[in-house]
Amino acid sequence: MTADLLAPLDLAFWNLESADHPMHLGALGIFTAHSPTAGAHAADLLAARAAGVPGLRMRIRDVWQPLPVALRSPFSFGGAAREPDPDFDPLHHVRLHRPATDFHAAAGRLMGRPLERSRPPWEAHVLPGADGDCFAVLFKFHHALADGLRALTLAAGVMDPMDMPASRPRPAAPPRPLLPDVRDLPGMVRGALSDVGRALDIGSAVARSSLDVRSAPALGCEPSGTRRTAGVVLDLDDVHRIRKTVGGTVNDVLIAVVAGALRRWLDERGDGSEGVAPRALIPVSRRRPRTAHPQGNRLSGYLIRLPVDDPDPLARLASVREAMDRNKDAGPHRGAGAVALLADHVPALVHRLGGPVVGQAARLWFDLLVTSVPLPSLGLKLGGHPLTAVFPLAPLAPGHSLAVAVSTYRGGVHYGLVADGEAVPDLDLFAAAVLREVAELTEVCRP
Repeated sequence: MTADLLAPLDLAFWNLESADHPMHLGALGIFTAHSPTAGAHAADLLAARAAGVPGLRMRIRDVWQPLPVALRSPFSFGGAAREPDPDFDPLHHVRLHRPATDFHAAAGRLMGRPLERSRPPWEAHVLPGADGDCFAVLFKFHHALADGLRALTLAAGVMDPMDMPASRPRPAAPPRPLLPDVRDLPGMVRGALSDVGRALDIGSAVARSSLDVRSAPALGCEPSGTRRTAGVVLDLDDVHRIRKTVGGTVNDVLIAVVAGALRRWLDERGDGSEGVAPRALIPVSRRRPRTAHPQGNRLSGYLIRLPVDDPDPLARLASVREAMDRNKDAGPHRGAGAVALLADHVPALVHRLGGPVVGQAARLWFDLLVTSVPLPSLGLKLGGHPLTAVFPLAPLAPGHSLAVAVSTYRGGVHYGLVADGEAVPDLDLFAAAVLREVAELTEVCRP
């Protein structure tokens, strides 16, 4: 594999990170064990298979192109690129830990540790269960290496093989000349000016999205560099019953559950939910089969106000459904979601210099990330051991105290919760609130 320039959004994620605020995503998988040594066997398998997955061998390095190359793409000067690590060793990335009694407690501690930026930015931590009948694997990927979909593809490469349809080969990109054709210069100038115009339009939409803020202090904090995780599993049939009763989509129901859980959590911890309507960023993938950056993040998103202050669970769901319908009609090119689009029109050098500033401003754009990560419906296995639960773990934006990710797998809905460890010591209360919210929605939708 050859070096591949990072897409603008990947570069933005790479530069947003700081030593005390990692920007990786993760997934905690729970496997049934057939023997007490299943965890150790799984670690050996992961290390052996990782060597054969090309994407896991890719490190990220800074790129300062010579002038002729920079002229070809002025916006890439000062960027970064993925390239094969000549010293790649899977044992630097796959680690077997001592038996754990609480997988989420262990995952929280591990999520707070930054990835080694000089190596391919991913890790797999194997956590044997204390009772020997299960084990867990925590995958960590830097968001610059992979978004949720790409991380799933990379993780699937080290799982037991499945019978999947073969992907169509991607046509080779035409070779590009070292120097730009002088006849193309006017078009390049017009394109750069057009990018500036689009950036200004998107920037104004972002500014408008920060007006009339009604959030909760509990959703913001000074970054501590610590992490805490929790997981909730719902019956997918219950979610479908609610959807069929009130209409809308499964995603509408899952977002409304977050709004209701926030209301319960804020009231129980004494913060109060009256007048609270935090802005939730709902990422939307814009990935296409044949893009210039096939491995890069291609995201936008919808911005909605979560009706936390509404005491009626059905009214909350109706409000979420209406907001999502409006966003879909307008398209994912407005509000806070447009920040991802804005990255496509900003020079790489600006990403590098402005990354820390943008990171600190994330709190101005949205208050909470609620993202959905699709998983295959087929049962996954590692060394013959079935994957029974998987909790996606979203990166925590600087200044945010909580992030929510959701996946459906084998008839269950899995909520993965990530929080700043010092700001949210009661994350388990929020997890319990999710269960109570679904129970109430199920009850009010019962025939």
